Amino acid sequence: MTSQETGIIENTTVFVKETLKGAEGGHDWFHIQRVFNNAKLIAEGEDANHLVIALGALLHDIADSKFHNGDESVGPKVAEDFLKSQKVSSEVIQHVIKIIENISFKGGNVARDFSSIELDIVQDADRLDAIGAIGIARTFNYGGFKGRGLYDPEIEPNLNMTKEEYKASNAPTINHFYEKLLLLKDRMNTETGRKIAAERHKFMELFLDQFYKEWNGEA
Repeated sequence: MTSQETGIIENTTVFVKETLKGAEGGHDWFHIQRVFNNAKLIAEGEDANHLVIALGALLHDIADSKFHNGDESVGPKVAEDFLKSQKVSSEVIQHVIKIIENISFKGGNVARDFSSIELDIVQDADRLDAIGAIGIARTFNYGGFKGRGLYDPEIEPNLNMTKEEYKASNAPTINHFYEKLLLLKDRMNTETGRKIAAERHKFMELFLDQFYKEWNGEA
């Protein structure tokens, strides 16, 4: 990576840290940092554009639609304006925008309209932060942020939600494990992502087993 590219990444890091000050705990700078580090790890075994990966990871949640009334155009626009200010090439900017537009789960029943190894890597990196111990913590943090209950045995998970239903769901937090988190292991794009996801998936299963035992008053 050139010194100019390193400078762009450093400036982007400063911009993201400042922009996400005070963000919800599961979508703050530390989430971005973890995704960035995951992406670097996964990219080690792939032939890919490392600048695109770094910028995609750093900017993927710069304006998450969940916090902008569902408007999915805000994030790409904020990212584009910033990258233009850094004199990043139009080719790289458009690739990063495509990553931002296609990275989200969106209920799992929405096909991506763009493919690249760079998107595969950043998407895996983001999904890894949605599972395992960190994923559990983020899920309950966001559930609390939205005022959702922990669990209601009478409300079953909906595994066939449309994108709109997924975004509007107010179901108990435990349902989110079945509607998203437990599905991610089999939706990873890279070999490295799959290996890491398998271990984190096991941890979530152990957590759920313990959760139900305690919920039901079992020893």
